[in-house]
Amino acid sequence: MEYLKLNVENFVAVITMDAPPVNAVSAGLMDEMIAAFDQMSDRDDVRVVVLTGAGKIFCAGADIKSRANKVFEPGERWAHSRRARELSYSIMECKKPVIAAVNGPALGAGMGIAVSCDILMCSDNASFGLPEVDVGLMGGGRHAMRVCGHSLTRRMMLTGDRISGDELYRRGIVEACVPRDNLMATAMEMAARIAAKSPIASRTAKNSAATIENMTLRDGYRFEQNMTAELGQTEDSREAMRAFAEKRSPVFHGR
Repeated sequence: MEYLKLNVENFVAVITMDAPPVNAVSAGLMDEMIAAFDQMSDRDDVRVVVLTGAGKIFCAGADIKSRANKVFEPGERWAHSRRARELSYSIMECKKPVIAAVNGPALGAGMGIAVSCDILMCSDNASFGLPEVDVGLMGGGRHAMRVCGHSLTRRMMLTGDRISGDELYRRGIVEACVPRDNLMATAMEMAARIAAKSPIASRTAKNSAATIENMTLRDGYRFEQNMTAELGQTEDSREAMRAFAEKRSPVFHGR
């Protein structure tokens, strides 16, 4: 891969965006990200994914310099928009839980990538923002609404303001805001906790959370109950209950 680095160890995959100098979102980066997350869904040696960026910036968003004077061929804009949508879906629909370790600014499309992850953590030099209003573009607002709420999302869309990691943590948008040197250790600790769970239970929990997000209370709870019934028939579920009764650590096999 040209724009990504991938490392897998102890059931944890670390995907690092590595497109100097600012990890801008190009067509190549999007294609590789989609392929990587699709691959994570099918790998038995991966139970959780940590996504981060190389250098001091998580992702600065769209590659504006390459688009400034670009003349789009007929249909090319639509293809680009479709690819950008699929990038977010590849993370949200990945079978494995994804932790964002936001190591610096996550702007525009970069913010969209971050908030598509399941758990958000950031360093104290991180910031989120939707600067499209300053460069004659739009986008990212709907992704931001999922985590930021009504007023803050509109503030970012209308002003281009960047919201600091400290404020994100204060607002409950990220789970941790730590010194940059401690970020990966913090994310990996969380990843290890998830990787120790039954991989079937983790996949079911992520699928359930994503599905019920836009459901009514009644329909959402019914869906969760159905998932519980299916999960209870697995070998991992029976092992978890036996281990609880026997006061020992469970041994999961993903069956």
